[in-house]
Amino acid sequence: MKIGTYVVDFNRVDVEAGSVWVDFYVNLESDTNVSLNDIELTNGLISSVSTVRDTPRENEYRIVAVLTAEPDLRHYPFDRHPPSIKLEPEFRNEQEMVFVTDPADNVLDPDADLSGWTFTGTRSAITNNSCVPDEKPFSRAVFSYGISRDAMSTIQKFFLPILLIIVSLSSLMMKVSSRFGLDASMFLAAVFIHWRVNDAIPAITYATFLDLFMIITHGTLVMYLLSSIILQKFTEDQNTARVRQVNYWSLRVIPLVSFGQYFLLFLTLLI
Repeated sequence: MKIGTYVVDFNRVDVEAGSVWVDFYVNLESDTNVSLNDIELTNGLISSVSTVRDTPRENEYRIVAVLTAEPDLRHYPFDRHPPSIKLEPEFRNEQEMVFVTDPADNVLDPDADLSGWTFTGTRSAITNNSCVPDEKPFSRAVFSYGISRDAMSTIQKFFLPILLIIVSLSSLMMKVSSRFGLDASMFLAAVFIHWRVNDAIPAITYATFLDLFMIITHGTLVMYLLSSIILQKFTEDQNTARVRQVNYWSLRVIPLVSFGQYFLLFLTLLI
């Protein structure tokens, strides 16, 4: 049986629930009588169905469904996801019903829009699967649609942490008393920003890209804070030689270590 899809639109992406609403057409062509009752959506729940064409050899339906998938957030907020429509025969194995398709049968409407996301491409594949050992495999059609987060929303998540680093870097040229209070405030602000941004994704057992980015940010701000504490002590002891020494190395070592770690972290996006 030849099978194809035409996606009208995606909406309501819920990363925390791992779900997305999709409005699409499915077209079935076969030498025998087939209908939507002969296939099932294996990775979602159909909300509504309307029949567009119903003939002995060809059937077309418009379907609104909720697709589900386990999101991979390791690269968040640079994460990419492939929402997929997975269809398979409800009862028949591959000897009784075999799906066939080609890239031309997997179409995404040019006017499709997903707020906060960008479409990156489409892909279709036919696989043979079985749920239990010794079971005859069945045919499965998978139509995937790549999405990635909108570039502007991603940049905004990094703007404030980077601004905190710049402000703290400029504090190296301030008086010790003012510098200590500023660095402490920047550290608390970074913790709050990290908490607020992570509130948009579900609780997961691994560190995301943003987590690692903020850990480096926290570490950098702690180094600034420690240098301020040391400077405060040497200033109170009136040890001007030590004050100059701490200022000299703080201005050179902390930015180098910090931006070196950021550079290595961003390289992981290429892996």
